Amino acid sequence: MSDLDRLRAQRLLQERGLDALVLTQPESFTYATGLPAGVPAMWRRAGGATALVPADAGARLGAVVGDLNADALARRAPAIDIRTHPLWIDLVDIEGLGTDAPADTATRVAEAYRRDNGGQDVFPPRPTTFSAAGAFAVLGDLLRERDLARSRIGIDLEFMPAADFATLQRVLPEIDWVDASEVLRRLRAIKSAREIDCIRRACSLADAGFHALTTGIEPGQTPKDMTRLWRDGVLAAAATRGETGLTGMWDYMSVGSDPWSGGGSVVRGAILKADVGCIVEGYNSDTARSYVFGEPDRIARDVHAALEGAFEAGLAAIRPGVAMREVFEVTVGAMRAAGYPGYRRGHYGHSIGASVGSEEWPFFAADSDVILEPGMALAFETPFYGKGIGALTIEDSLIVTDTGIEVLNHLPRELVRLG
Repeated sequence: MSDLDRLRAQRLLQERGLDALVLTQPESFTYATGLPAGVPAMWRRAGGATALVPADAGARLGAVVGDLNADALARRAPAIDIRTHPLWIDLVDIEGLGTDAPADTATRVAEAYRRDNGGQDVFPPRPTTFSAAGAFAVLGDLLRERDLARSRIGIDLEFMPAADFATLQRVLPEIDWVDASEVLRRLRAIKSAREIDCIRRACSLADAGFHALTTGIEPGQTPKDMTRLWRDGVLAAAATRGETGLTGMWDYMSVGSDPWSGGGSVVRGAILKADVGCIVEGYNSDTARSYVFGEPDRIARDVHAALEGAFEAGLAAIRPGVAMREVFEVTVGAMRAAGYPGYRRGHYGHSIGASVGSEEWPFFAADSDVILEPGMALAFETPFYGKGIGALTIEDSLIVTDTGIEVLNHLPRELVRLG
């Protein structure tokens, strides 16, 4: 099922004078069509799977996909106009060959190949992987049928490799190609109910991992042990809940006074930091907490208290209709008021979704022009990295609602003492 809001897409495209939107990034293809991009996505090049989104919200979506599983995709999404380009994988329909003697097998298979080739005996070669030029030519046929052959079309240039864009321009030179990455970012910033459900489930699994980590940590353990404890907790929770959508996990763990060393082990007074995420059906959560094993020193305690105050101040400012830069200024202002004038990060959080990484546009940043809207899925954070102290951080994932926010993590925010 597509997560694309066609009416919102129509408004954004018409405001920018665009007749259609062409999406080539695998994640964006799936976002628009609800279909997997297929095996060509492994190379992360344009042309493997392409979505056509006409500006008219009532017009049919189009898709150009590899021929390997086109029939299955057509059955799955009959409302989408699906066209194909050849992949490197040989495929022939041998249904109805029967059970004749083995000696006749080659003849019957040859008949099947000929049938699939329109009765022709000359078989075109398959590409080594797939041909971007060939896929773009199929896209051109689709555009001509839609009277878009000489139109102004937006494309996701933030993803598309320069070499592939040059090929696209060569194959379809009469199209006025316009960078529409900003349109795509604004579309994907507002999540569908299905997307929010995936993120909510991911956050719940991450919380279960935190509980396993904090109850299992012991003296002498390292960041690798923290990873093991957290991931084992996530997997145990997924198994108990019958959660089949968990597709991945990631983590950044640290122990001790040097937050970026990658080393360290748990001793009395050590700061432990866990910045983690679960991926459910491709959608990321993003949560972080710091702990102390035993008693913290005064500096760690005081800095974390300031971070907690700034977090609560910023969180209270996150509401629909508020500019993200305002949340940034509230957060940094709280840190300054607490006596930390030099503390000014580039951003205090970001959108989350189905990207390759956990951080997506837009950001809680000083230069952001984005106004918070219902349906945004965000991670809000107040981290501090200090050599001689360690990594102190608070981060929660949340959803902007019609009236406020829904925080998706349910963990204490104070500097919790372990051991």
